[in-house]
Amino acid sequence: MIGDKIGHRLDPYLFSFYHKILGANGTPDLLTVLGLLAMLLASLLVIRDHWVYAGLAIILSGIFDLFDGVVARRLNKVTRFGGFFDSVLDRYSDLLFLFALLLFYLEQGRRDLVILVFVVAIGTALVPYARARAEAAQVACNIGLMERAERLILLVAGTLFHLMVPVLWILAVLTHVTVLQRIYHVWKKLKVKDQGQV
Repeated sequence: MIGDKIGHRLDPYLFSFYHKILGANGTPDLLTVLGLLAMLLASLLVIRDHWVYAGLAIILSGIFDLFDGVVARRLNKVTRFGGFFDSVLDRYSDLLFLFALLLFYLEQGRRDLVILVFVVAIGTALVPYARARAEAAQVACNIGLMERAERLILLVAGTLFHLMVPVLWILAVLTHVTVLQRIYHVWKKLKVKDQGQV
């Protein structure tokens, strides 16, 4: 939702900032990898019980994720592999951090929160999967309440302000609501297409 509303309108300002620091250097794929490494750092910090630093690392990961697309578009380095690579590493980042939460709560003996994190992980994995399958069926599907930008914002709030448990409950509900929204959306679109072919 946030990404769709903002779109690429911030590209000129973000690239101007980037260009002042690095000029025309750098590759989008490298920024994508740095985003994954920042999320790996956030995961390790959570396991070590350093929540605020973990939140800052998530912000850093989000910045890299934001700039990889900007740099690709502004330097004419957009490739199909780059989009694929970014999407795959985003999934690694998302699930890696949730795995760290799972390990932390497991160490704390919080079986209820371990289950909750697992439910969130399922929803987090299914949101982009539903979109990918929809697009494979030639249906545009970027709708839903809880895309990646919204999930990252919530995780940052959870880590910085020690609100992770309520954030996890929100994610557990809204990621699956988003999946259901996408299933319904694709069902409507394909139903119309199928009726048109009869």
